[in-house]
Amino acid sequence: MVTQRVDRSQRLAWLEGIRIVAVVALLLYQAQLRYTGYAYTPQPTGFANNLNQLVIITGNLPELGGLTRILGLPVWFGFQFIDVFVLISGFSLVLSLRGEPLQPMPFLRHRLGRVLWPFWTVAWLSYPTLWAISVATKTYLPNPWFIFAGVSFPLLHSYNGQLLMSTSGPWWLVSLIISFVLLFPWLWYLLHRWGASNLLTVSILVTLLYRSLAIFVLEGHPTYVLWDSPAGWQPFALFLSKLSTFVVGMVVGQAFLRGSSPVHWSPQKALLVGVPIYVLGFVCQFYYVGWIFADLLVPLGLTLCCMTVSRWLARWEWLALGMIAIGAHTYSYFLLHGLVVDRMLQLIVQGQPVRYALALPVMVVGTLVLAMIVDSVTPLIRGIVTGILRDVDYVLSTSPALHRRVWDLRVGDEVVYQGEAGWTVLKVEKLWDEQEFLLCQVSDGQRSLWVNEDDLEPSGQFLR
Repeated sequence: MVTQRVDRSQRLAWLEGIRIVAVVALLLYQAQLRYTGYAYTPQPTGFANNLNQLVIITGNLPELGGLTRILGLPVWFGFQFIDVFVLISGFSLVLSLRGEPLQPMPFLRHRLGRVLWPFWTVAWLSYPTLWAISVATKTYLPNPWFIFAGVSFPLLHSYNGQLLMSTSGPWWLVSLIISFVLLFPWLWYLLHRWGASNLLTVSILVTLLYRSLAIFVLEGHPTYVLWDSPAGWQPFALFLSKLSTFVVGMVVGQAFLRGSSPVHWSPQKALLVGVPIYVLGFVCQFYYVGWIFADLLVPLGLTLCCMTVSRWLARWEWLALGMIAIGAHTYSYFLLHGLVVDRMLQLIVQGQPVRYALALPVMVVGTLVLAMIVDSVTPLIRGIVTGILRDVDYVLSTSPALHRRVWDLRVGDEVVYQGEAGWTVLKVEKLWDEQEFLLCQVSDGQRSLWVNEDDLEPSGQFLR
């Protein structure tokens, strides 16, 4: 079983490679955008006009140096990887089912935990850190209302993330991620009831109609554009604006499990299809009418191109293993990158081009180190919080039945630990702390842990 897991992970190393490229591109995009004072974002004034703006803007930044300015040109469009994330999220959620029937409640409990616990870890640890930095340097600190919104999310939030953006701009995406997690069981049901082609057709029509409404009736604009419009970018923060992209990922994931999908295309075919689609979507970004189609075309083409490169790199085993290791931290990386960029630019770079050039690799690597720390601390914080809640529930419970063990643990039992199946009980020890409880040693074939009985569930109750 362990060998099968490793082999499967290596076959999907290219997927982790795409995630790594995406989060690094978003970090570089945020850094360049803020360092230059939002000098450029796509405008609905035509391709030629936007190209001319880029030429003028890069010419007005001689302090960055010729090579830096050339390398920085594609960074202006790093926002495109937001939609790549949406597409591969649909793909990954299908793969996470591992061919088993979807049980909505266990699925939602597990997936929402995967989204919220790292977020809470970053938020709960970042606010004291930001306060200390603010006191020491007399710099900006979110006011108490926004801090309260951050630590209590999602009980208190605005859909477009405005309450979170005062802490970190990219956090607006967390609401969108949660929306797609909640929608997935229903879309999965429709995928099987309607079929892939029908669901894909309907989702594309719904998305295009909504985006048309958002532009021409609601008077909004895409999230990556700075444009004076009554509704701003809020209409495009709604999941309907990216629904078809997510469904494409689901359909490709289902086809992948059946052995026939664009993932199985040759590199030549993937590029032959991906490059024209991307170019068309890229040009669409610069026109009002093009806004309707851009965010569907761009992630399709960009993902195919990135997949081709990532699969080529994954041929080397050491690179594949590196992609897998780093890819596991990309979500926490995303949550942290805005905080790192803001403070580095404000406290270290301070508008100095040499410092900016030196700070970029520090931001990239430093954010990864922080993400690894967050991912190692998250289980501890989760255990502390759930333990406190369990103890409070035990103390306040008035039903004697709730104080009794509802199932017997034995050596050799297959159990689910923190929503993950595949664990086996190796040892069981009885302990006392106001009442008898069990301490169990469990293993998944790679790791061996001692855990409280309350952290385990019978394997038949959870979907992996």
